[in-house]
Amino acid sequence: MADVGNENLAVENEARTESSPQAEPPRNAIAEWTVTIILLLFGVTTLVQAYVIPTGSMEDTLLIGDHLLVDKLAYAPAGPVSKYLLPYQPIKRGDIIVFRYPVDVTQTYVKRVVGIPGDRIRIENKQLYRNGVRVEEPYVYHKTDYIDSYRDNFPGEPNAPLQAGALEMLEKHVVNGEVVVPPGHYFAMGDNRDSSFDSRYWGFVPRENIIGKPLIVYWSYDAPTEALASSSISLDHLLDLVQNFFTKTRWRRTFLLTRGYSFDK
Repeated sequence: MADVGNENLAVENEARTESSPQAEPPRNAIAEWTVTIILLLFGVTTLVQAYVIPTGSMEDTLLIGDHLLVDKLAYAPAGPVSKYLLPYQPIKRGDIIVFRYPVDVTQTYVKRVVGIPGDRIRIENKQLYRNGVRVEEPYVYHKTDYIDSYRDNFPGEPNAPLQAGALEMLEKHVVNGEVVVPPGHYFAMGDNRDSSFDSRYWGFVPRENIIGKPLIVYWSYDAPTEALASSSISLDHLLDLVQNFFTKTRWRRTFLLTRGYSFDK
């Protein structure tokens, strides 16, 4: 009888063991953090990119010291399947674009598209004409009163040294006093029209140079160009941040959405 009792007890213990939930194996925290970091880096490098405005060429739309998140997906080449799933967009007149400077692709610029392939562009006394029609540009600011013979009456005879791309543009792409934007290229200008180093001075923006478009100003800090143009933060700028972070941060611009201007209204 004792043997039968022991046997029944063993069976009950085995049944309890089988019916009890199994303990989960310990998770590998290092592996989880590795995957998280990889996904984060993928998102930062593939989907969005941080960019800071170092000059006033896009004032008053974008200010010196605006820190942007750039949507790198919007203008990416659409794949055979992804074009149905992802919000790809064509580059339109009025879009603000972030692109690699054609003269030096290590530098990144932000301007507004005023001409797409096939457009005829001219400027007369500071006024933009596209395809023979006067263009209303509510985003443009003119901060000088005088007329510059080349800048404000374009295309014209250069009155200052130009980059090779601009010289080629004037030589090969001017028809009847208008610049004709060639296929696969765009004509870009700053909103601070009188103080913008743009396509008038260095030529067209190739399609492959365009990185994306600004999404949002996630932080805006009142700092000079020399503090922002460098690829590394200077000691003076770091001290300025420590001492004046709260007073020089433009809080009203925090999380400000940036949008292009549609001419198809």
